[in-house]
Amino acid sequence: MKAKFIAAALAVSLAGCASTGTTLTPMQIQAMQQKDFEVEKKVLFASVVSVFQDLGYQVTAADLDTGFINATSNSERSTNFWEAMGGGASTKQVRGTAYIEQLNPTMSRVRLNFVQAKNVSTLYGQEESTSDSILDAQLYQNAFERIDEAVFVRTSTS
Repeated sequence: MKAKFIAAALAVSLAGCASTGTTLTPMQIQAMQQKDFEVEKKVLFASVVSVFQDLGYQVTAADLDTGFINATSNSERSTNFWEAMGGGASTKQVRGTAYIEQLNPTMSRVRLNFVQAKNVSTLYGQEESTSDSILDAQLYQNAFERIDEAVFVRTSTS
């Protein structure tokens, strides 16, 4: 009887985790993740690096020639009940990437991508990593607003 109750409770809790959102098309994702700015690539690149740092990310790689920036947030513990019961532990971290390209002499484009990564380690030393794209339009809009402010600061002081 007790096993049936636990199984039923687990089924109900997992059903609550099912996704009810609609799937975005690649074009919708691209539209959400990119924005054009009326500045040269060098100014936009420096602004994006600055915003990542302002948000608490560590920039792990940045190359102006290729336009790529990689950054990671601090890790936070995220061990759930079942992991703890099994002697495991987990951490979450957001990884951000940016690609900046020069469209013409006065226009550049940035495309951002944020991914939620989770690392789980068990009592016996096994490790597992998973990652999920973060497709929250508000997150990207907030990032673009901060980049816009950083671009303004850089261009108004020159």
